[in-house]
Amino acid sequence: MALASVVLQLALVVATMLVTAALAVIGPRRLVTALQDVRWRLEMCLLPVAALALVLFLRWSTVDVAVRIEHRVLGNNITPQLFELEQLLFPVNPVAVLQTFQSPELTSFFAFVYIYGYAFLLLFPIVAYFALETMDDLSTLLLAFTVNYAIGLACYVLFIAYGPRNFDPLLFEGLLYDGFPQMRRLTNQVNQSTNVFPSLHTSLSMTVFFLAWLTRKKYPLWVPVSGALAISIAVSTMYLGIHWFSDVAAGTALAALSVYIGRTYTIRGLSGSISRYIDTRVQRAGRADRDRNRHD
Repeated sequence: MALASVVLQLALVVATMLVTAALAVIGPRRLVTALQDVRWRLEMCLLPVAALALVLFLRWSTVDVAVRIEHRVLGNNITPQLFELEQLLFPVNPVAVLQTFQSPELTSFFAFVYIYGYAFLLLFPIVAYFALETMDDLSTLLLAFTVNYAIGLACYVLFIAYGPRNFDPLLFEGLLYDGFPQMRRLTNQVNQSTNVFPSLHTSLSMTVFFLAWLTRKKYPLWVPVSGALAISIAVSTMYLGIHWFSDVAAGTALAALSVYIGRTYTIRGLSGSISRYIDTRVQRAGRADRDRNRHD
């Protein structure tokens, strides 16, 4: 199947899920009100959108450079350490345990959740929070996504890590394409085999769930839906042989950190803090140079 057909299929399925969830969770009246006030809502969340877009643009525009730095400069392959750590912590590796339960139906379910459920889970809260009376929760979500990507992508450059299916195909099976073989074209375009530690599938999914819990009074129905999806996605990454348990644990920790930053700071606040930190370091360096010059 051609890449365009795969993308169209993904878009149609996710769009259907979004429309259904929007009517059930958000409600037609709230959606109509949001559409009537689109302009000011966009203006209120313009800065977080720009920050997220910048991080994603840097990711896609520098992917070749990042891969060269990762492999030729740093070359810090932590895959054996991840495997050994899990051998110490568990009698049997969690990925191997999950794959003992494999069946065609379970593989299809986890492959669907990993691809379609993940895309829906990331997009729906943007629509839901956009429909609220204030854009605070949407700004929090976008900033949390930005932190997830920024830290996660930095880790991908610093650490080379291969998932179970690439580390030892004899011990662990790669089951993703058993459920949806046509998705091989798409995943090859958007992912690298070393984008493993931490699991961004887990971190972004758990970020949505954590924020759903924090905003549960606004969308009570979204809490169990997002929770079930987030947990299923985290499990799917291991069942399908894509991530280690360590990746999932690190992804969950990254989600908690990202939500904390998203709830505590704003883009302006973060940029101001970074600027002040840089100014302080520059001033200290300048004073140190002057002191050395006086002693000389």
